[in-house]
Amino acid sequence: MRLPTIYFCIIERFESLLEPEREPCGWRYAVLNKTVIDHLRQKVGAGNVYHEREDLLVYGYDATPEIAGFPDVAVFPENREGLQAALEVSRREGLAVTPRGAATGLSGGSTPFQGGMVLGLTRMNRIREIDEENLTLTAEAGVITVDLFNAAAAKGLFYPPDPGSQNVSTLGGNVAENAGGLRGLKYGVTRNYVMALSGFLYDGTEFHAGNKCVKDVAGYSLRDLLVGSEGTLGIITEVTVRLINPPQDKRTLLAYFRDIRTAGEAVSKIIAARIIPATLEIMDKTTINCVEDYAGIGLPRDMGALLLIEVDGHPAVVAEEAEGVRKILEEVRADVIRQAANAEEAAQLAAARRTALSAVARVSPTTILEDATVPRSRLAETFAEIERLKEKYGIRVATFGHAGDGNLHPTAVTDERNREEVARVHAFFSDLYEKVLSMGGTVSGEHGIGIAKKGYLLRQFGEGGIGVMRRIKHAFDPDGRLNPGKIFLDEGIPAGSKIPGETNG
Repeated sequence: MRLPTIYFCIIERFESLLEPEREPCGWRYAVLNKTVIDHLRQKVGAGNVYHEREDLLVYGYDATPEIAGFPDVAVFPENREGLQAALEVSRREGLAVTPRGAATGLSGGSTPFQGGMVLGLTRMNRIREIDEENLTLTAEAGVITVDLFNAAAAKGLFYPPDPGSQNVSTLGGNVAENAGGLRGLKYGVTRNYVMALSGFLYDGTEFHAGNKCVKDVAGYSLRDLLVGSEGTLGIITEVTVRLINPPQDKRTLLAYFRDIRTAGEAVSKIIAARIIPATLEIMDKTTINCVEDYAGIGLPRDMGALLLIEVDGHPAVVAEEAEGVRKILEEVRADVIRQAANAEEAAQLAAARRTALSAVARVSPTTILEDATVPRSRLAETFAEIERLKEKYGIRVATFGHAGDGNLHPTAVTDERNREEVARVHAFFSDLYEKVLSMGGTVSGEHGIGIAKKGYLLRQFGEGGIGVMRRIKHAFDPDGRLNPGKIFLDEGIPAGSKIPGETNG
C-alpha cells in the first residue's frame, strides 16, 4: 500500500527535528523562553498551549502538498480573552501569527511559513444564537460547517454553502477563504451569506463589521473586505450568517457521456436555457474510475464523463426544470440519462461526488489539485485544453468540479519525491492558467491564493492590482505579522523555494 504524501512529510519532518543540522524548506524553530510559555499556559490554559517539537509537527501544514512550515508555538484559546492574551504575547515577542481552523485548505493558507505562533480557532466553537425572526445564525469561528447546517435545519431553516470538506471545515476558515461548494451555482458562496463579523487585528484592535440589517450601506464594507482575506487582515472570531427557507422539492439526474467535451457543451446549453440547477457537477473518466474503486456504487467505467444535476425549489418549478434539463441532455446525445428513484439514491450520488478528491488521492502518494474557473460558455474548450496538456506533459490528471459555475478541479496524481515529474505537473498547470486567464477566467474560484498561487495571482492582476492589495494589507497590518508570506509573491519565500506560476508572472 502506498502511503499518502502527508505520511512521508511527517516522517521527513520528524527526522529533521532529531537532526538539528538539517534545515528543511527554510523552517525555523525558536525555543521560546519558559516564562513566555508559562504565561501563555496561565492565560489560555495549560492544555491549550503546545510548544514541544513533537507536538508542533502537525501544525506545520494543511491539505496542500509540497508546502510546509514549522511554528514556534501553537495556541488554541477557548474564548476571546484567551485570544487577546495570545495576541499580546505574540506582539511582545515579535511573533508572526498564523490563524488556523481545521487546516483543510488547498493553497497553504494556514501554513506557518515564517514560524511564529499558530493561533487555532477550533476550540471557539459555540453557536451563540439562532434568530428565527431575522433569519440569522451567529456562531464562533470554530463551529464545524455541517454542525451549523444541522442546527439551522433543526429550526426548519437552510444554510446553503456546502464546501466539500463540510464535515471537517470550520465557519471561520470558510469565511477566510470565501469557500464555495456543490450548491454554489444557484445559491452562491460563503460571502453571499455573511451578514456580520467580529474579531481582532494583530495590534489587538477589536472590530465589528456588519449587522443583521438586510440593507446597510454605511461606510466602506469592511465585512466584504475581510471575507476571503485568508487571515492576512484580521482574525475572525464570530460570524453572523443569513438563513433561508429550504427548498420544498428536488430531483436529481445523472447523465453519462462518451467524451467530456460533450458534457461541457451540455452544461453551457443548460445555463443558456436559463435553467439554474442547485447542483451541476462533473467528473471525467479518471475520476469516475477512482470513485468507483473507492465507493463501489456502480458507476460505468467506460464513460468519458458524467454530470450530476440537482434541481430544487417549488414542486411545479422543479418538474418543469427537470424536464428542461432532460430535453437538453437528449439534444446533445448523452449516452445514458437517469433520475434518482428516491432521496436515498440522490444522497448516495451526491456523496459519491463529495468523495472525488479522497478517491483520487488513493491513486498516488501526492495529489496536486487546482482551482481553475472559466466563463461557463468556455467549458468545452477548457476540457479540450486539459486533455491536450495532459498529453503534452505525459501526466495523469483527474478532472472534476462545479461545472455549473465554471469551477474545475484538475487534479494531478504524482509523487512529490519524483521532482522531474512534479516539475512537469507544475508546467502543465502554468500553461493551463495561461489559457484560463486568456478566456477571462480566474486562478481561484474557491480555494484562495495562500502560498501556492502567489505567482498566478500576479499574472491575473498585474503589478498595479497587487499594489492596491498591498496597501490594504499595510493599512490593517503595518508590521506584516498577520499570516505573513501569503498572497504576495515576494514575501516569505525561503531561498531556493519554487512558487508555481512565478516564472511567467
